[in-house]
Amino acid sequence: MSDTNLELDKLYHQRFPEAELARKHAIWKVLCTEFFSRYVKPTDTVVDIGAGYCEFINNIPAARKIAVDLNPDVRRFAKPEVEVINESCTAISKIEAASVDAVFMSNFLEHLPNKDLVLDTFREARRILKPGGRVIVLQPNIRYLPGEYWDFFDHHTPLTERSLVEGLQLAGLDPQVVVARFLPYTTKSRLPQAPWLVSLYLKVPLAWRFLGKQALVVASKGAP
Repeated sequence: MSDTNLELDKLYHQRFPEAELARKHAIWKVLCTEFFSRYVKPTDTVVDIGAGYCEFINNIPAARKIAVDLNPDVRRFAKPEVEVINESCTAISKIEAASVDAVFMSNFLEHLPNKDLVLDTFREARRILKPGGRVIVLQPNIRYLPGEYWDFFDHHTPLTERSLVEGLQLAGLDPQVVVARFLPYTTKSRLPQAPWLVSLYLKVPLAWRFLGKQALVVASKGAP
């Protein structure tokens, strides 16, 4: 592991102590089964880019699950059925073109140094997607986080739902679902916390307008 990755790993351990991971996974289990499963079929091959602690990829029902992250420590958090690939998000050589049904990215793009890499990540997602496949992006929306966004040392690239749409379009993807305000900023937010509150929150989109500070964009890959 490089010195930079070691420093980031230390930072993430301070920000998200492993004692909190069980709570985060309980939240993500609800998010996956009650919401994100509408975009990922149980028969699908799904790739989680920037998988981190594997909250999504461990909990989403799918036939084949792949976690992509440069940090080799991700293997500690991935369930046995999850394949782990330690490669760049812009060049995933171990995944063939047009072989994946869904690509997921959550709270990842803001860590990239610039928008060129964001666009390259979208292009790589398009490369590995089958025709009709989907990219699902969950991303802090700087429109509603002008100050809080910069409270994290490793945040570099600010994005809104509109810039996400433009970037996906530039990469040849077709945005079909755009929600400017979806989830609260982090799992450390006051609401929702308990799994039952998360479930209730997902059922009341009106609450998203007040508490949501993350954008959700789902885009598809058309026929070649």
